[in-house]
Amino acid sequence: MMKATVEAFPQAVPLEKSWVAVYSELFKAQLTLLVLLTTAVGVYVGSPGNVDYLLMCKALTGTGLLAAGAAALNQLMERDLDALMRRTRERPLPSGRLQPGTVLLIGATTSLIGLATLGFTVNRITCLLGAASLASYLLIYTPMKRISWMNTLVGAIPGALPPLMGWTAARGEITSEGLALFAILAFWQLPHFMAIAWIYRDEYARAGFQMLPMVDPDGHRTGRQAVSHTLALIAVSLCPFLFRLAGPLYLVGALTLGGIFIACALGFSRQLTIPSARRLFYASILYLPLLLGAMVIDKVR
Repeated sequence: MMKATVEAFPQAVPLEKSWVAVYSELFKAQLTLLVLLTTAVGVYVGSPGNVDYLLMCKALTGTGLLAAGAAALNQLMERDLDALMRRTRERPLPSGRLQPGTVLLIGATTSLIGLATLGFTVNRITCLLGAASLASYLLIYTPMKRISWMNTLVGAIPGALPPLMGWTAARGEITSEGLALFAILAFWQLPHFMAIAWIYRDEYARAGFQMLPMVDPDGHRTGRQAVSHTLALIAVSLCPFLFRLAGPLYLVGALTLGGIFIACALGFSRQLTIPSARRLFYASILYLPLLLGAMVIDKVR
């Protein structure tokens, strides 16, 4: 069956790419930038007084290296499946631009340097959270993608740890405020991933990834999940105001952005089409940086 699938998509000659483009793909540069953004917000909001920007740089360096290494190792583990999907078959490994041994060395070394940076220059708890993120991403989430659609819920955990890591870098402890930042990222990822899974459901099915649309062909559960998790996101997004991390400007922004987000989620649940899924996806992309920006701008000092 796999042979037939591969033959359905003949291997094209890889396009020429610079080494910068190749390694940007290997390290999932856009995702790593999101990790850096959320970590920086965690440090900034978590700093009780003036922000220690040297500490922030150390936390960003360690977290960024860890995220980049995890992305490389994830692609190493999924290289055969990536070759079966149009959206991923031009990645460095399936396209043959990099070899598995090289990626293993780069990914493992980068991840270990990231953990060491967090452990020796930030603090122990941030390093432990980083290790938990790496382990859950590679050892639980990645293999679970072939087994159960619940992988999306599991994958939200390592994706939500960076702002908590930023918080612990600044505070040296896990608190309810830091957990609120974690919850915002966790619930944000779920409607975001539901939109992606619906848009690329045929490709995921071809590669054998068990996303919710694979077991929910009519999309009703997918739509309900998108709406319920967006509602939960709106609720937890109020916590920074309730915990006095951010002021009334943030509250207005959180409610406004939440209203737009839930409208897109409801639209997706009512009309399960690619355009409605794309609207939900783009709403999620705009929502997060704007919400975090409001939190930074209206931080209670």
